[in-house]
This record gives sequence, structure tokens and C-alpha cells, in this order.
Amino acid sequence: MEDKILEEAMIGVVAKLKIAPGKEAEFEEVAKDLMAKVKANEAGTTTYQLYKSKKEADTYIFMEEYASEDALKAHGKTDYFAAAGAKLGPCLAGAPEIDYYDIVE
Repeated sequence: MEDKILEEAMIGVVAKLKIAPGKEAEFEEVAKDLMAKVKANEAGTTTYQLYKSKKEADTYIFMEEYASEDALKAHGKTDYFAAAGAKLGPCLAGAPEIDYYDIVE
């Protein structure tokens, strides 16, 4: 029973991305398209929003919230996520830093 409860708990994700010089506009265009597709197609994704740092112009984060582990896994398997990843990769100045969080209620 406890495993089932853990599976159904909300999951937070913060993905921190450093963008290569001159690639910010291209990155934002692809990221905005990805956000629109996630919001339109993924009922289990309750938050999927890109933010730009006020202190570091080359730094962005995606703040994400998923209804369950299954919703998180489903997000990563979508065709549009894979397509966006292929376009976003060349915009990055390094590997993304991704942290996962459990909801506190």
C-alpha cells in the first residue's frame, strides 16, 4: 500500500540550463513551443514553465510538477519532447542540472 501512495505523490522537477552565447532567442522559441505542447497534451503535468534568471542572462530553469511518477515518465517519452531536445541541445552551454523533489503537504 505504501508503494502505491508514493507512486501517486506529486513530483517537482527543476531543470537548470545554461545557454550558449547568442543562442537565447533560438532556445526560447523552441522552449515556448515545447511548453505549449506539454500544457495542451499532458493532463498529468500540472506545471511546466520556463523562467529566465534575473542575475544571469544565460541561465534558465524549467519548473515542472507532475501528478505522479507515471506522468513524469510519460512526459519524457513524448515525440515532441524528443524533438525539442534535439533542437535545444545545440543551444546549451553544458549539461542541464536536473533536481527532483517530493511534495510537502
